[in-house]
Amino acid sequence: MSRFKTLSWVLPAAAVIVAAGAVAGCGSSGGGGGGGGSIALLLPEAKTARYESADRPGFENKVKQLCSDCDVIYSNADQDPAKQQQQAEAALTKGAKVLVLDAVDAASAGAIVTKAKQKNVPVVSYDRLITNADIDYYISYDNEKVGKLQSDSLSKELKRIGKPNGPIPMINGAPTDNNAKLFKQGATAGFKAAGVKVASSVDTPDWSPDKAQTEMDQAITSLGKNGFVGVYAANDGTAGGAIAAMKGAGIDPKTKPSTGQDAELAAVQRIVIGEQFMTVYKDVGVSEAPKAAQLAVALAKGDKVPSGLVNQQVDNGKKKVPSVILDPVAVTKDQVNDTIVKDKFLTASQICTGRYASGCKSAGIQ
Repeated sequence: MSRFKTLSWVLPAAAVIVAAGAVAGCGSSGGGGGGGGSIALLLPEAKTARYESADRPGFENKVKQLCSDCDVIYSNADQDPAKQQQQAEAALTKGAKVLVLDAVDAASAGAIVTKAKQKNVPVVSYDRLITNADIDYYISYDNEKVGKLQSDSLSKELKRIGKPNGPIPMINGAPTDNNAKLFKQGATAGFKAAGVKVASSVDTPDWSPDKAQTEMDQAITSLGKNGFVGVYAANDGTAGGAIAAMKGAGIDPKTKPSTGQDAELAAVQRIVIGEQFMTVYKDVGVSEAPKAAQLAVALAKGDKVPSGLVNQQVDNGKKKVPSVILDPVAVTKDQVNDTIVKDKFLTASQICTGRYASGCKSAGIQ
C-alpha cells in the first residue's frame, strides 16, 4: 500500500473513469497485490462540498485497500466541460486503464467516452449518468427518489404548519446535470400529487449557491415576502443561497421550511438550529465512492465485477447499462443522530460547535 499515490492533476470526469479502469489492472482485489496501474477519477466541481470531503477520499482509500500498487490520477473540472475533456485526455495519455467520470455535462461527455473506447479503456459513469454513450457501468443513487423524498418531506411539513397547498418556488440544479433533471422530475411529481402549488421553477447554472441566492432574491421580489410558504432547493448549496436571500430580505428561514441534499456540514448545522428543514443523505464516502473503486479495480485487472454489486440495468439512450443504484435517505433534525452521525459521515464534534450546540442537544446528537 505504500506505493499508492494520488496524482493531483486536474482531469475531467472521464479521467476519473480511466483511473478506475487502471485500478483493475492492479493486484488482487482481496488485499492489494502487485502489478500497479493508473485509475482516473474525474470529478465535476468543488462548489458542492461532498466531492472533496467524501467522494475523493472514499474512492482513493478503497483503491489503496484493494490495490497497493495502483495510482489514482485525480482531477476536478471546476464545472468546465472543456477542462474536463482535457483532463480526461491527459489521463488517457498517462496510461489510465479505467476512467471513473462524474461528468460536468452529461451530453458532451460522450466525446470523452469515445476517446476512451478508442484506447480500449472502460468508463464508469459516476454519480451522474452519461447519456447516449457506450459507457461500461453506472453507479449512483435513485435520483428520482431523491426528488420525491424532498417533495414528500416538504409537503408533509407544509401540511403540519397549516399551509398544505403552498405556494413554493423551486430552485433546481444545473441544467447540464442529468441528475438535476431527475431530482426535478421526482420533486415536481411529488408536489403535484400532494397538491402543493409551484409558483416558480428555475434551474441554477453550475449548482452555484450565489446564483441560487440571486434566483431566490428574484422569487421574493416576484412573490412578495408573504407570497410563499416554503422553498424547494435541489441541494444544500442552493439551499444555503436561498436561505441567505431570505435573511437578506428580513425573512426568518425558520418560518419557510426548505429542502436540501448531500448532508453538507453547513446544511446539517442549519438543520439542527431550524434554518433548513431537511436534507437528503447519501453516504457517498461510505458506499458510493468505495463501490465505484471496486468496479474500477476489477475492470483494471480484467476481473469479474464482484458478485451482487450490480443491481439494475439503466437505459442511457445508447444501451442498457449495468448499474449500481443506491438508496438515499431523507433526514430532518430528529434523524441526524441516527443516520449521519451514526455512520460517522459527520461527527457530533464537527456539527455541534458554538451556536449549534444547543440545537444538537435538543436533537439528541452525541
